[in-house]
Amino acid sequence: MLECGPAPAPQDLCSHQESLSMVAAPSDGFHGSQWRSTCLLPTEEQKRDVGHPGRATLDESLGDRSPWEEELLGQIRAMSDSQRSRVLEAIQHRIEEHTQVITIPGGSSGLGLQLPRAGHWGPSTVFCLQLLWKEVADPGIRELLAPLNLEPQQPVEKAFLFLVYGLILRECASSDLVRRHLMRLLELSHQTAGQREGMAVASGIASSSHLQEVWATLEHLGRTRVLRTACTSPDYQEPYTDVHWRWVSSTSLLCYGHMALHAGERILPWVDNVISRMVYYFSCSCYDNILETSFLSAAVMLVKALKQEHSTRRYRFTQIPELIQCLLAILQKEPNFLATLFRQKIILVIMELSKLQPSLKPVVKSRILQTCLQSLYMLPPMEMLKSCLPPLDLAPDVMVLYQKSMQALDLLLQTFISENKSMDEMCFLLQHTEPWLKSDKSHECKRVVQTIFLLLKYVVDYVKLTDEATPSMLGHQIGLLMLLWRDRDPVTQSHSRQCIYLLLQLLIQQKGSMGQFMHLNKMKNFEAKALRRSEMKFYNLVKALDRSLTPAQHTQLILTLLGGLCSHDHLQCDLASQLLLMIFQNQSIKVEQVAEILQGLFQELPSIVFKNILQTMMKAVTVLGTQHTQETVEVMLSLCHPSERQVLPLWKALANNNQLARKVLMLLYMKLKLRPPKELVRLSQQAELISLLALGTIYELLYTREYKATVRWAFAGILVGLLTQLHYLFELDVVEGISDYQEDSLEVKPLSPCRTCLEALKGLFWTTNYWEVFAYLQLLRGWELFEHLETYTEGVTLLARAMAHYDCEVKAVLGQAVISLKSSEERDNIVAILVITEFLNSQELTQYMSRRAMDNFLSLGLSSPNQLVRAMSLKGLTSILMDPKKVVLLRNQLAGLLDSFMGPEPQDLMGLMGDLGDILHSLGTQGIGATSIKMAPALLSLFEDEQAPVRGGAISLFGDVVHSGGKKYRPALKRQAFQALVPLLFHLVDSCPAVVMKTKLTFLRCAILLKWEFRKELFGKLAWGHGLGAENDIFIYMVWTAGRLGGGPRSPWSEARSSRPAGGEQLRQLPPVSHAGVDLPGQPPQKPEADGHEVHRGHPAGLLYRPLLFPEEGRPENLQEILGGPEEGLRLREPQILPELSGRHH
Repeated sequence: MLECGPAPAPQDLCSHQESLSMVAAPSDGFHGSQWRSTCLLPTEEQKRDVGHPGRATLDESLGDRSPWEEELLGQIRAMSDSQRSRVLEAIQHRIEEHTQVITIPGGSSGLGLQLPRAGHWGPSTVFCLQLLWKEVADPGIRELLAPLNLEPQQPVEKAFLFLVYGLILRECASSDLVRRHLMRLLELSHQTAGQREGMAVASGIASSSHLQEVWATLEHLGRTRVLRTACTSPDYQEPYTDVHWRWVSSTSLLCYGHMALHAGERILPWVDNVISRMVYYFSCSCYDNILETSFLSAAVMLVKALKQEHSTRRYRFTQIPELIQCLLAILQKEPNFLATLFRQKIILVIMELSKLQPSLKPVVKSRILQTCLQSLYMLPPMEMLKSCLPPLDLAPDVMVLYQKSMQALDLLLQTFISENKSMDEMCFLLQHTEPWLKSDKSHECKRVVQTIFLLLKYVVDYVKLTDEATPSMLGHQIGLLMLLWRDRDPVTQSHSRQCIYLLLQLLIQQKGSMGQFMHLNKMKNFEAKALRRSEMKFYNLVKALDRSLTPAQHTQLILTLLGGLCSHDHLQCDLASQLLLMIFQNQSIKVEQVAEILQGLFQELPSIVFKNILQTMMKAVTVLGTQHTQETVEVMLSLCHPSERQVLPLWKALANNNQLARKVLMLLYMKLKLRPPKELVRLSQQAELISLLALGTIYELLYTREYKATVRWAFAGILVGLLTQLHYLFELDVVEGISDYQEDSLEVKPLSPCRTCLEALKGLFWTTNYWEVFAYLQLLRGWELFEHLETYTEGVTLLARAMAHYDCEVKAVLGQAVISLKSSEERDNIVAILVITEFLNSQELTQYMSRRAMDNFLSLGLSSPNQLVRAMSLKGLTSILMDPKKVVLLRNQLAGLLDSFMGPEPQDLMGLMGDLGDILHSLGTQGIGATSIKMAPALLSLFEDEQAPVRGGAISLFGDVVHSGGKKYRPALKRQAFQALVPLLFHLVDSCPAVVMKTKLTFLRCAILLKWEFRKELFGKLAWGHGLGAENDIFIYMVWTAGRLGGGPRSPWSEARSSRPAGGEQLRQLPPVSHAGVDLPGQPPQKPEADGHEVHRGHPAGLLYRPLLFPEEGRPENLQEILGGPEEGLRLREPQILPELSGRHH
């Protein structure tokens, strides 16, 4: 690859005129090859074309003639019309008879016919008029030619005959004679290149005096001959069979070119007609190398003629785009190797045409750039150019051909920018280099960067941009160049960096900032000495770009670098990610850029291949979120629906900073509160509500590990926000899908807004490890209360009660509730008062708020317009916390009810248990003390009542009692709870579903009171387990914990041994197969054990008949033996139990 030299000076723009003189002439030879014109370069013409670019054409000026030339013209002018006619007929006859007469070297080369230059008609010049001396019989004609002193021994050149033919026609005064003899000339064969060129030369010379006559003759030729040989369609390529007329269209094209060249100042009125004929004949003729060469020769002559006319700049042409399109068609058909200068000639002709008025439209210029760039950039690499050549007598110097072609492209780009000196034009030109800057082929990328470098160098040195336009796409083009800073080719690396400096220099020049200009030069000099792999050069240049680019340009730069993240080239991806991180850390991103940048990143995320690149970008997102938190959150909410989860990596990135994560959740909470009234919300807009997007995002973040600590910190706000959001959704009447949710369904589908809110509410407790509250509502089916507006308040009340019972964030939630109670929204007041009134029963409430403060808040609720808020406020004011005197009254009432309950024949057990439960709840923090010790055994005896409501009521109240005795009586209550385990285990399969539900909750509450291990796993089996396997697991949890507790001297298990009859006798007195309300799985009765009891081994409770709980009565068996027995089907060994249990829930 040739190294690029300095940009050409302005005067070099005219140096291409010499190259335009290299006119190609068609060949008679090869027609079928795919490489067409490039096979036509013979040795002599190759040397002449490449080594002597200033070679003259046939149409060179005839001025400064030698004396004998003047004499020849004088003789012609002295002839009469009849004499001229006879000479013309003689020349026609000679040409027709000797069509194979030798032509000048190169006549079949496709590069043009050559005549001596003006003023050089000396002895060395071929004088073919001696032919007429021998052939013409008219003595008068011989007499006419005698003064020329012809030497018959000189060789003959047919081309000279055409020249004389044209001169004679030019001097004729008779239009009819001109038409007649020109038509006769054009009737001759068009088979050979020399003959076609000669006809065109004669026509052009004649047109200098008889333009209209020559035009009319060519028109007649076109109608009668050209169109007859034309292809019927663009795809029709079968050649015309009559070789005499086969290439008549090529002759016509050459004729129009010579006409233009000889027209002089008369060219402008005729130029559009000439171009239209050229375009038409080219388009309708069968395409081959002769046609393309003739068309290019005609176009070169046309351009030369226009350049010589000074008034061309003021003329408005109409056919230039069509002419350029034909030239581009030729360029597109050029083979993918270099053997001629066709590419250079076409580009230079297009360059000259682009200077004409009116200026080319962008679509035409775009087509020019695409075609020219593709034709040159797609050539094979330099080291392969020569090997790609077809067989030639002498291979051309491909380095020279390549250099000249690339120079022509540089001149074309320089012409475009010189014609429109604006930054918009610069961006327009650079825009067309984008496909090649992205190319995977190193040589293509290298070529385009060199072209850009030379163009920018030329503009910086010689062009002053006239406007201060700031096209945003400039940032995109800078980004493409920056992505090449680590290219594997050192030349591409160097040029890409220099291009950035040159573009920065242009931007600084536009702004007129001398200080920045001096800083840029210093930075450029410093970085030239820096280490190649130092990242400092990147950082300094990024800072310079941040200062110089507009926000729109800066955004396009970032979007381009984001596109570079998806490359499969790790070097480029790493460079893009590091540059983006630098830009983000430089705090140069404006608020108005955030949306477009995040949208661009979101689109590219799925295509990022390398993990470390993704990690770097997540750091960048963290930096961006820290700088523009609100805008970042708003944009991320709009990227996609939260349930699609593609945006989740961006949310995770914001959690890398703890303070930022808190800001994010605060903003989501604020967005959740943006709830327009129902009257202002259209049905079609419901899904787009910002509060629903915030709701969906919160739901996803609850289950995101990175936000676990932050969710715990924001628990109170999220809880109150979700409760009020659910009420708002009920107001909007968007309740579809809330009751159709199936927890065990494997089908993944988006949740409805109401269901999302409810699942988020449940997930809040589960993910923050407040699973006891979750379990309390789950086992009482309390979550179902939130599925209907009618039971919504009951659900909030039950939830608040569970929170107060397990001291779940009472202080923080109380603070949020107080704030909501002051809100002007009724839904906020409702949620707040329901929570506050239940929290009045919390044992810890007095630590967080004084009685006076609480009185003030409750009094505030009395003035609410909502009836429920007023009623609940009044209820709160009458609680024992606000009126301690009620404690004595309630305890006295409790004593009376307890006497009735424990009597020999109590009446209305259900009513009594209900009243007892209400008093327990009302006493709240005061508890019932020693009364709980009396109530627990009485309730335990009712577990076996035949009436399901009584069993269920007793089991539920038992759970309340064991948790209401206070710390003083907790050991005794633990013994009561332990004794209730076996009956509760049986009632897990009670025939009444309501009893089963209450049994599960009480069983879990006993396990919590006894501080069992695997309590959370136990709840999972109680809530979602089904069948014998779940029952086995529940029993394993109980036995495993009991065995571990049995080793402690003060454990409830040890205490239970001394009171064994309470549990053992109860167990032994149970029916062998069925229990009150319990139907064990149907299996045939087993053989009696030694003590005479039948055992049902299909149910886990059957294991209790073995001497496990009380081993002193029978053969000692350890836990490992029992759990490993084959008859139970568990097949576990002691070392495997803990991993097995934990593994089932992870």
